[in-house]
This record gives sequence, C-alpha cells and structure tokens, in this order.
Amino acid sequence: MELAFRDDAYARSCAAEVVSADAEAGIRLSRSVFYPMGGGQPGDTGRLRWSGGETAIADTRKSEDGRGCLLIPADGAALPRPGDTVTAELDWDRRHRLMRMHTALHLLCSLVDGPVTGGQIGAEKSRLDFALAGESVDKDALERELNALIQGGHEVTADWISSADLAASPQLVRTMSVKPPMDGGQVRTIRIGDVDYQPCGGTHVANTREIGAVRVGKVESKGKQNRRINLHLAD
Repeated sequence: MELAFRDDAYARSCAAEVVSADAEAGIRLSRSVFYPMGGGQPGDTGRLRWSGGETAIADTRKSEDGRGCLLIPADGAALPRPGDTVTAELDWDRRHRLMRMHTALHLLCSLVDGPVTGGQIGAEKSRLDFALAGESVDKDALERELNALIQGGHEVTADWISSADLAASPQLVRTMSVKPPMDGGQVRTIRIGDVDYQPCGGTHVANTREIGAVRVGKVESKGKQNRRINLHLAD
C-alpha cells in the first residue's frame, strides 16, 4: 500500500483501488491519505466515494503487518467491492487540527527537560506526560515560551535515517512509551528548524506559525515522577 500521507500531509483526497473490503476487518486500498492510529495520534476519519455508492469511515488502523492501514467503515455502511475505484476523502478540519496539535507537542517536548512517558493527541485537547521527579512546572512561563516558538515560523520537515544511525544517537528518542517508526530498517524523523529533532511517524504542519496560539491547561501529578501537561488550541 502506498501511504500518501507520508509524502504529503496536506493531501485531502486520493483515487485508489479497493484491495479488500470487510465490515469488521476494514477496507484496504492500494493507496491512502488516511493516517492510521499510532504514536498517540488518532486514526483519520472521512468518506469513500465510488460509482453508485459511498461510505463513512469511522476510524483508520494499522494493518496486521504494520506497513499498511485499514479503513474502518461506520456501522451498517455500504461497502465497495474489491477492484472498485474509489475516491478517499479526509475529514480535513479534524485532520488539520490534529496536525497542529501534534506539531505543538513536539515544541512542548523541546521545552520540558525530561523524558516523555506517555501522550495523547486530540483535536480539542492533547497531553504529554514527563518524568520530572517532583519538579514544578511554571505553566504561565511555559505557555509564553511555547507561543514564542510557534510565532518563530520554524519550518517542519520529514526525513529518514537508518536504524543504525538511530542506535548511534539514542538521545533522539524522547518518548519512552512509543517505539520509533521503522520501515524496512529506516526510521522516519521530524525536524522543526533548530528547535526539535526526533523520530515520528505522524502528520505535521509545514511551519510552526500554522499552529496558531495555544493554551497550556492543567499540569497534573500522575505518580511520584510523572507530570501531565495538557495543551489546547486557542481557537
């Protein structure tokens, strides 16, 4: 399967051929703009349209081999047939908010000096958990620094390194709870100007200004060492 979202996170739709279709197992396409749930980022939603039919996509998940994705149809939705040509259309407003949030979390990660122990990305609210061993977090100062980075207009680019390169630079891995995204011995990385660089398989905006203003929400204690920092888009 061609994962079109890896090459262009701004692609809102694509034409594809149906490889297989099952109400429970999902729909497999020859190529997809839909991102499958992983790395804390939810799977995409949207629609499939074809000659004589359409169906709502309620979720996208990784295929069993981890190298493709399965589009999960809404309950009771019509299914295309293998061999049909379909147009896959994202719920773009939701996806774009997730891209903004995901990129903002990378910036947050760059500002907090501690390994990431967990996280979750949402269109309305996101979070990262850090191992801070009881250290306090100045929420107001963190919010100011984060918004300053956003307004700095840093370019966001994706690249690939070898698994050997990653093994030689283990400090690149900031998230303890998620394995780096690997594909055939290659690891996808995201660089935000000179601010942040780490392995990541998700979707991001092209420039930090596109995130817009953010608000740091509650800072919660989750055990003796974990501090949970909640993040909201201001709009």
